[in-house]
Amino acid sequence: MDTARIQVKAGDGGNGCISFRREKYVPRGGPDGGNGGNGGNVLLIATLGMSTLIDLRHNPRQVAENGGHGMGKQKDGADGADCIVRVPAGTIVRDSETAELLSDLTEPDETVVVARGGVGGKGNARFKSSTFQAPRVAEKGEPGKAREISLEVKLIADIGLVGYPNAGKSTLLARTSAATPKIAAYPFTTLRPNLGVVRINREQNFVLADIPGLIEGAHKGAGLGHQFLRHIERTKMLIHVIDLSAVDGRDPIENYEQLNLELEHYNELLTKLPQIIALNKIDMPDAAANLERVQEYFGKRKVFPISAVTGEGVNPLIQQAYRSLQYLETRARKEAETTIVFDDELPPEPSARFELAETQEGFVISGEEPRRAVLMTDMENEQALILLYRKLKRMGVINALERAGAVEGDTIQIDEFEFTYSPRAMRSS
Repeated sequence: MDTARIQVKAGDGGNGCISFRREKYVPRGGPDGGNGGNGGNVLLIATLGMSTLIDLRHNPRQVAENGGHGMGKQKDGADGADCIVRVPAGTIVRDSETAELLSDLTEPDETVVVARGGVGGKGNARFKSSTFQAPRVAEKGEPGKAREISLEVKLIADIGLVGYPNAGKSTLLARTSAATPKIAAYPFTTLRPNLGVVRINREQNFVLADIPGLIEGAHKGAGLGHQFLRHIERTKMLIHVIDLSAVDGRDPIENYEQLNLELEHYNELLTKLPQIIALNKIDMPDAAANLERVQEYFGKRKVFPISAVTGEGVNPLIQQAYRSLQYLETRARKEAETTIVFDDELPPEPSARFELAETQEGFVISGEEPRRAVLMTDMENEQALILLYRKLKRMGVINALERAGAVEGDTIQIDEFEFTYSPRAMRSS
């Protein structure tokens, strides 16, 4: 269960309160409505020890708590509790509708907010001024963000084992680490990726992954490869395990070429990963007949004849893998240190606060700020509508409508709300 699609809903902000202080001997108590609390967020946290998304498959809706409503005596509502969703380290988070990459949670305890809670509405005490001493208006809470997200787990391993089924990848993983994958003499014994820590000594080790089910057509979904090829993308290098005995009747060289072709079809970058060639099963009777021909095929390129069952040749292979890994990590650090940053680069231009589009019926205004202003306005409260007009005026919406030629009686749409444009009436208020 390394993929899942879930619905997340952040908490709504609480409504502001309309209240006036009424106490004996306090003739002019004035407004004392408190603010609403903020809604809770939905957060994803990368967690060590998790390897599956099965819990989210059975519980695909994650909802945060709403903020509390404001109360009299200037009591603010409580903030809603966050909804914390734990996922395996290595989880990629995307928006299901747009396929936008939201986060790649590779480090333990790394956190991302996938749905932000709504802001609590202001109570009428916040609107008091010298010219507005008895405001009978309060904001509604902002609705929390709701969206559908896709989760995909990619194993975090330093080196990946690739090869045709029954090539001996699981046996090699079990030989070099404490992992205990299922091993049997038939193809597709391994049905899910396995990880193992290979220890060179007490302070030197690396993570090795056994990727199952790669056969011809894997990039199209044949065998098990399509659903597991993505796990190779995180590795720094590959160990290509070739069955030298050819017990399945397939030629070792053809297997090597075909599997590299599958990697290229799936993601061309995979073919650029460094590969170490492991010629497995040299303890088998037919292996000697193929060894010389396969070594001649690779020419001067170093290959490692091994027997994952007996352990013959495995130690030189692992030592070479660790040295190559250290070289790659050192080179990556040096490239990062020599990256030039130009301080005179122009900063990105700020995005527009809203967009205005003309239609046959009138005008459509889109943008997060005007949308939030409308959602937090009580449309049945005349004072609230006056405040909405003032907010839109400060944002530049009213001036933009005037420049676009809006006239009295035009229909103005913001989000799902529609208004009749009447600036003279609002000004007179």
